[in-house]
Amino acid sequence: MEGQVYSFRPIGVIHSPHTMAKNTPIQPVYAQGIEGTVEVFGAFEEGLQDLDGFSHLHLFYLFNRDCTPKMLVAPFLQDQQRGVFATRAPCRPNPLGMSLVRLTRREGGILHVADIDVLDGTPLLDIKPYVTRFDTRPDARCGWQDEVDEETAERRGRRQD
Repeated sequence: MEGQVYSFRPIGVIHSPHTMAKNTPIQPVYAQGIEGTVEVFGAFEEGLQDLDGFSHLHLFYLFNRDCTPKMLVAPFLQDQQRGVFATRAPCRPNPLGMSLVRLTRREGGILHVADIDVLDGTPLLDIKPYVTRFDTRPDARCGWQDEVDEETAERRGRRQD
């Protein structure tokens, strides 16, 4: 499989008030109350059926701004170099992002969301509902993240201008 190439086409576009990466919160938990919309293209709108019953959605998207892939990065919450796969940094070999946002309402092919940490104009690749039965792991370990105190995480995570 090494060397094979796969291609994806966007199913929509994410709209948010975030226009500069350096000022964008690093995760939805630090973007509480920030609203945006997810525009799903017409060919895919039928796939939104039954989504209204979910409070949260996983958005999968393409980091489409210039970012050279790096195997070691200094994550936003620490100054120490970490392996890129132990972080959620955008400069990845495959620039895929994911965010867990709140679904506030749906109007046709437009999803109104809150707690958005994604740059405006970002291509949307997929949507999956958050399901507590599958997605919650109370006994999970969080590696180096467990070393970061909440005050530091709050201060660095919000990153607003």
